[in-house]
Amino acid sequence: MRHEEQAYYVGLLKAAELHGASHQAVMEFQVIAGKRLPKIRAGRNLIAFYYRKDMPAVASGIEDLKTDTGKMKVSTVELTTLDLLRYPQAAGGMDNIATVLSDLGSKIDAAKLAALSLSAERPVAQRLGYLLDRVGYRDRTEPLSQALEARGSVTWTELDRKENSNTDLAPAPVERNDRWRVIVRRAPEIDE
Repeated sequence: MRHEEQAYYVGLLKAAELHGASHQAVMEFQVIAGKRLPKIRAGRNLIAFYYRKDMPAVASGIEDLKTDTGKMKVSTVELTTLDLLRYPQAAGGMDNIATVLSDLGSKIDAAKLAALSLSAERPVAQRLGYLLDRVGYRDRTEPLSQALEARGSVTWTELDRKENSNTDLAPAPVERNDRWRVIVRRAPEIDE
């Protein structure tokens, strides 16, 4: 990344693993970068890049982590949880995201999460709040809820956008969560 002269951070499932979420082995090393880059293979490892144009907006959610080979920038627990819902295709879907949140929820600083949520799209914050409530961390979501309300009116959003991609075939909602204004067509299942 130094060669590319781009801001970056290790994120998503790889960052979750580094923060202690250990339900599944991560199949690729996931990096968020300020430039669109193709996947690359480094030996047996696959490095996948995900694009974020607003890197300065999340600077407070990036920390340096010391490794055997030096230092690397890694998303904090709070930014990791927001990114899992911003890039759900890279996180293995809603069931996997809910499982990872059940592992990381106790490590979330509610005030930091609320502050970082201002740099995320509203539906991302809504989905995260809903899932954290669902996996038992409602105590961590009150500042997030207040930050969301302070941004103005909150419209309804789907928990999983794929569930409603074809309106003729979409299953009927099983829940309409009024607190987060999230429509749930299939409740996420957590791996134990």
